[in-house]
Amino acid sequence: MDLISAVSNITNTKDVFAEEARKRLDNLTKPQGSLGRLEEFARRLVAITENRMPSLDKKIIFTFAGDHGVADEGVSVFPKEVTRQMVFNFLSQGAGINVLARHAGADVAVVDIGVDFDFGNLDGLISKKVMMGTANMRKGPAMTRRQAERCIGVGIDLAVEYAKKGYKIFGTGEMGIANTTPSSAIAAVFTGRPVIEITGRGTGIGDDAFRNKIKVIENSIALNMPDPKDPIDVLAKVGGTEIGGIAGVVIGAAANRIPVVIDGFISTAGALIAYCIEPKTKDYMFAAHNSVETGHKAMLGKMDLRPILDLDLRLGEGTGAALAMFVIEAGLKIYKEMATFGDAGVSNEVLN
Repeated sequence: MDLISAVSNITNTKDVFAEEARKRLDNLTKPQGSLGRLEEFARRLVAITENRMPSLDKKIIFTFAGDHGVADEGVSVFPKEVTRQMVFNFLSQGAGINVLARHAGADVAVVDIGVDFDFGNLDGLISKKVMMGTANMRKGPAMTRRQAERCIGVGIDLAVEYAKKGYKIFGTGEMGIANTTPSSAIAAVFTGRPVIEITGRGTGIGDDAFRNKIKVIENSIALNMPDPKDPIDVLAKVGGTEIGGIAGVVIGAAANRIPVVIDGFISTAGALIAYCIEPKTKDYMFAAHNSVETGHKAMLGKMDLRPILDLDLRLGEGTGAALAMFVIEAGLKIYKEMATFGDAGVSNEVLN
């Protein structure tokens, strides 16, 4: 499914399904609204799927990996070799996302979309490489427009493939040394906020490196002049391959009426690209958590998304998405498994 076809398939969710879910929730053996956002999650799942009794029996988290030329500018504590090393760690089930996905009952799809390394035919790795890492955006565009479009296409195709495999909810995750730098640039371009206000310390850089990171992002935006009215232009000029892949998954999920849980700062940059291409994608997104990265709130605010968790997370990989899936599913279990007043023989009359 190409981008145009995917976008044409996206519609806003229908209030009639959410209202039917609300009526059932209000008739469960509890005060109305007393389970707060758990009830919201159930209503949204019914509206997204247009299924009065939806299931989340198959969950998948897409962890996209890609390198960044801007890492050469000293914006990260770690060298870019760590990206490929972490891919091996994902595949050996040793990373944070592997642990938390198992806890949530979710599978993990590890996708090489732009790592500057030839993995060959590596068992368990989904090879969708668009390029061997992006170019240094401080010296020119990170990608060509065609490469940016291909990244989005990879995400759309994966969403369609896993929808056909029967997966009922998607999560997004990523790995890419220096990827908070393009994410901050994307946040600045789309929100109009000064770079210094939406840039964090990523992997934990010191004061000098932090000042340098801000300057690198400012220089990159000034040089490339990404157009906020053209999301693909922004992705190409100051984005990353994994960010484009995530944007594609969000678009593909919405086109297939599948809920998608957005992880942290970098995943939200991808979601914001998707939202700016087609705002109706918002109806299908759940914001997993509030990252400690300062630009995260600004991007969530742009899309009017409210995070589910606030745990001071900043790892990425999809770890926050895995945790949020656990909570979202709890809301669905309440909706489906809790007794109604009639079932339990409990009076729900209001006393005057």
